[in-house]
Amino acid sequence: MSDDLVFDVFARACASRETLEHVTGRWGSLTLGALYEGTFRFNELRRRVDGVSEKMLAQTLHALERDGLVHREARPTNPPRVDYRLTPLGREIAEQLRRLIDLVEGRMPQVLSAREGYDAARAPSVPVAP
Repeated sequence: MSDDLVFDVFARACASRETLEHVTGRWGSLTLGALYEGTFRFNELRRRVDGVSEKMLAQTLHALERDGLVHREARPTNPPRVDYRLTPLGREIAEQLRRLIDLVEGRMPQVLSAREGYDAARAPSVPVAP
């Protein structure tokens, strides 16, 4: 594959769009963010990414592994042990995601205030009884 290829995520058929979806989708971003903290076994990762189903986590890990962002290491032990960790590329992307996650978490008071104002401005007015 040539490094001379030009990718444009705004173009419908661009391969980068699929990877961006894997990275920024709810389960992809949470999985990458969790793996930024270290190596996890499947069930450890499932507990860390609260709310993800076993099926969705498996699909997410498969897509991220295919994109070269996650490394899956199966150890021939009894019972078998499978560990997941970020590749160097995955770590670089997860680092940017963690910055975004930290920014969002840190700005939640402003977000919640904005939501309250938005909802209050659009709340149906209740007629006052005479």
